[in-house]
Amino acid sequence: MTLIASVFAPFLVACGRQAETKELPPRPVRTTTIEKRDSLVPLIFTGRIEAEDEVAVAFRISGRLRASHAKLGDRVEAGQLLAQLESQNELSTLRQAKAALSAAQGQLTQARNHYERQETLLAQGWTTRANFEAATQARQAAQSQVEAAEAQVDSAHDLVSFTELRADAPGKITATGPSDGEVVQAGQMIARIARQDGRDAVFDVPAQMIRSTPADVQVMVSLTDDAKITAQGRVRQVAAQADPVTRTFEVKVGLTDPPPAMRLGATVNGRVELGSGPVIDVPATALTRINQQPAVWILDPQTNIISARNVDILRFDQTDVIVSQGLNAGDIVVTAGVQALHPGQKVRVLGSEP
Repeated sequence: MTLIASVFAPFLVACGRQAETKELPPRPVRTTTIEKRDSLVPLIFTGRIEAEDEVAVAFRISGRLRASHAKLGDRVEAGQLLAQLESQNELSTLRQAKAALSAAQGQLTQARNHYERQETLLAQGWTTRANFEAATQARQAAQSQVEAAEAQVDSAHDLVSFTELRADAPGKITATGPSDGEVVQAGQMIARIARQDGRDAVFDVPAQMIRSTPADVQVMVSLTDDAKITAQGRVRQVAAQADPVTRTFEVKVGLTDPPPAMRLGATVNGRVELGSGPVIDVPATALTRINQQPAVWILDPQTNIISARNVDILRFDQTDVIVSQGLNAGDIVVTAGVQALHPGQKVRVLGSEP
């Protein structure tokens, strides 16, 4: 055995030296140099299109609805009749007021005639000053009664006109109220009209987003079912009080020249981009896991040897990873071939000299 070992020993030593001297070629990789950049954080909310000026029309008096001409989706013009109440009582009140006015006018005529006679007799010395003053007072009282009766007639005319509900501006009916024959109260919504002078995109936004968003921020609004249809807008109104159920605030965004496809009631997405300060981002392909934590491979440009470094992830974008800690500006990070690397390995950057 000693003889055999002495014979093969030189051969085994030579093989070991050959294995030690044989090195693996550097693995080709791609890299990127870390730079800080300003980040824009997108905020996206879902909302709806509403009229910028929408009003609920209602009767000023209570009564039984005789006929409603307001149909959902109809376009109306200013002065167009929307609904009518039964007006028998109001017409009776008008007739009574007119009769009272006729009686008051008759009394005024009689009082004027009596005044003129007393004035003539007083000038001729056939009556007393007391009789003349009484005639003067009676004429003034009759004049006041006529004026009161005229006011009653005007009020009765108004009541009759209040039995007809008309549109005060052109627009589109977006909601309707009671049906024919129902008894309605004064101020109860009969129809809701979206006027044609503008459109809003309305969103329900959390309070923290309102606090962090500038007041004059620009909002990109697009249809949910067709993102190509867009319109620009700015915040026009923020609700003073949060919704008691959702605890969100209603935000109205006034749209500039919205396309016709953004019809009332359409579902839209609003996108706002907010600056979050300088950040460090790397391609998602650079990310790996070392010690059960996110990590990247760092290249030493002097030796072309890589080392692993754990990083903290702030958030994920579509193609990049935003890193909060672990990297500094100027670090060289491997972005391709990361799964086949190990610490201390020598690599060759693609595009550099071999």
